[in-house]
Amino acid sequence: MKNTFTKLGATLMMVGLLSISTLIQDAKAQEESKFSMDATLNSDIFFGFYPFFQGAYSINDKTDFTFYGILWSGGTGSGWGNWTEFGIGFSTEVSEGISVTPQIGLLNGNLTSGLGVPVLGEGIVPNLTVGIDKTRFEGEIYLGYYYGLNHGNASTLNFLHYWVNGGVKLTPLFSAGLHFEQLRFTGGSETEPDAAYNYYVALGPYIQFADPKGGAFTRFTAGGDLRPEEMVTKSEWRQPSFFKLTVGYSF
Repeated sequence: MKNTFTKLGATLMMVGLLSISTLIQDAKAQEESKFSMDATLNSDIFFGFYPFFQGAYSINDKTDFTFYGILWSGGTGSGWGNWTEFGIGFSTEVSEGISVTPQIGLLNGNLTSGLGVPVLGEGIVPNLTVGIDKTRFEGEIYLGYYYGLNHGNASTLNFLHYWVNGGVKLTPLFSAGLHFEQLRFTGGSETEPDAAYNYYVALGPYIQFADPKGGAFTRFTAGGDLRPEEMVTKSEWRQPSFFKLTVGYSF
């Protein structure tokens, strides 16, 4: 009888340990499923090459905590004090396939502060992204305002950057649509009231290829500059065409 109880106890202990192990693994799997990240490599005609990442952690069924970063320093930003942007925010699914993500970013470098040397927190970037991912349709609206902070040089600079795009998923692999994008210098603390001008106002098509199972994707965007000649002259930036290439992966 004693051996029977010993064997029964050992069996119950083994079952208990296996159950605890299963619960721990399930909890770990559920925790890991709450986290996601997108990473892209981008190159366009104005900013040059810049990596980007966007991460999210699920708070509930409708809301995620988000964080992102842009290494502008890979391209034109290398001349702006190793320009870097990092931010946090929240993303809410307002309806099926439509999300709204307000965030605020911290700029590091010397572009918006007007300093000749890089500085931590040289500016801030309140921004908003609206994403659309339906069965047959896709799209994105982005609006960011780059505001320079005074770090001893009163000549701060501000910029408005936004785009709107939308397309149709023609197959599980291929989608196509239109992209509109504008980058505008809006002035600064020591600029004239009429100093604002556009660096570019671009409109054109895009094509995208994506793994139907999720993960890897690439997008190519092309277009022309819609600015009038007087705006081109004022900006001292002449570029008749616009193009952007993105390759990325969703984890």
